Amino acid sequence: MSIRFLAGGACAVALLASVCLTPAAAHPYDQYIRGRSFFGALFGPSIARIVVSYPTNQKAGTIVISSAQRRLYLVLGNGQALSYAIAVGAAGYAWSGISQVTDKREWPDWTPPEEMLQRRPDLPRHMAGGPDNPMGARAIYLGASLYRIHGSNEPDKIGQAVSSGCIRLTNQDVIDLYNRVQIGATVIVQ
Repeated sequence: MSIRFLAGGACAVALLASVCLTPAAAHPYDQYIRGRSFFGALFGPSIARIVVSYPTNQKAGTIVISSAQRRLYLVLGNGQALSYAIAVGAAGYAWSGISQVTDKREWPDWTPPEEMLQRRPDLPRHMAGGPDNPMGARAIYLGASLYRIHGSNEPDKIGQAVSSGCIRLTNQDVIDLYNRVQIGATVIVQ
C-alpha cells in the first residue's frame, strides 16, 4: 500500500515539475511571465493548447485560424494540429483571408494605427515593448497588413471577440507558437 502511495506521489511531483518548469528566458522581459505559467497552465486559457485530430490538405507549418471557434491551429501533419485558444476581432473588425508570416519579434513595440487613434485618442502614440505593452511577449506579422498574431497582457480576454482585428493568445501560448512557426508560413483566417 505505501509503495503505491509513494509511486503515486512521485508521479504527481513529476507532473507538477513538468508544468512548473519553464525554459530559460529567451528575452529579458520573459521573466515577467514566468511566475504566471504554473497557474496559467492549470487554470488559464493555455491549458487548452492541445494536439488535436485535424485532417487537412494544408502542409505542416500552416496556421489556420477559425474565428468562429476562437481557435488557432498549427498544422503538424499526419492529420494532427496543435490547437490554441485565441481572441479575435470584435464585431466590425473581424476579417478573413490568406496571408504569410513576414516577420517575428520578441516583446515588440506598439504604434497604434491612425484608424485606432481616431477611435481611441487616449491611446499612446507609441509604446516600447515590455510587460505592459498590449502586443504581449511575441508578435507574428502577417504580410503588409496591420494585423498580427500576438500575445496579450489581458489573458482573461482570450476566447472573446475583442480586438481591432489582431489575433491574441496568452503570452505563454504566443511564445510557444513563435518558437514553432517559420517566416514564410501560410496563415489562413476563416
